[in-house]
Amino acid sequence: MNSPDRDKLDLSGRQLTSLSPAIWRKDSLRILNLFRNELKLLPAGIGQLRELRVLIVANNQLRTLPEAIGRLANLRMLDAGHNLISRLPRSFNKLASLGDYLYLHDNRLRALSDSVFENFVHLRYLNLGDNTLRGLPSSLGALAKLEELRLENIGLKTLPGFLANLHALDELTLRNNRLDALPNSFEKLLKLRHLDLRGNRFTQVPEVLRALSRLHKLDLRWNDLRHPPRWVKDLEASGCRVLL
Repeated sequence: MNSPDRDKLDLSGRQLTSLSPAIWRKDSLRILNLFRNELKLLPAGIGQLRELRVLIVANNQLRTLPEAIGRLANLRMLDAGHNLISRLPRSFNKLASLGDYLYLHDNRLRALSDSVFENFVHLRYLNLGDNTLRGLPSSLGALAKLEELRLENIGLKTLPGFLANLHALDELTLRNNRLDALPNSFEKLLKLRHLDLRGNRFTQVPEVLRALSRLHKLDLRWNDLRHPPRWVKDLEASGCRVLL
C-alpha cells in the first residue's frame, strides 16, 4: 500500500515559475497541489500521473491547459480557477471521471465547444463564473448528477432550455448577468432549493418559479422589480426565504 506522503504533493504558495521534471516520475501521486504560484505553463508531463485524483492549479498565470491533461483518466477534482485561461484543450472532454468539483471561474474563457462536458456524467459541482462566455455549451445539459452550478457574471442574456435537463440541481447561481426572463422549462428543476438571480434585469418575478415546490431560498435583489405577485407570499408560506 502506498503511504499518504507518496500519494500527495503540496507545492502551494512557493512562488514557483517552473516545475521539476521529477514530479512526473511520481507515478503513485494522487493529489497535486500547485495553488498560488506563478506558473505560466503546466508541462505535458502532467499526463504521466495516471493515478492522479485531485489537481489544484488555481491562482497561477496559466493561459491554457496542456493537451496531455486528457490522459488523467482517474481525475475526480480539478481546480483551475483564478488564472488567465482563454481556451481549453480538445482532450478536456476525456476527463470522464471528474465527479467532485470542476472550478474554471475567474479566467478569460470566451467560448466553450459544445462537446466539452459530454462525458462528465458524474460531475456534482461546476463553477464557470467570471468568464466572458455569454453563451453555454449544449453538453452542459448532459450533467445529470450536477448538484451545484455557478454562472455568475458571464454576460448571459438568455438561458438555454437544456438547463432543465439538470434534474439533480440543488443550487443555481446566476448573479450579475443580463437576464430578464427564465424559460418555461425551468419548471422541471424540481429539486432546486437555492436560486440566486441577484443583479440581473428582471422587472417581474418569473411566473415559472411557482412550480418549484422545493425552493428554499430565492434571491432577486438588485433587480428593478415592480409589483411582486401575490403568489410570492405562497412561496414564503411554504418555507421559502424570498429576498426582493
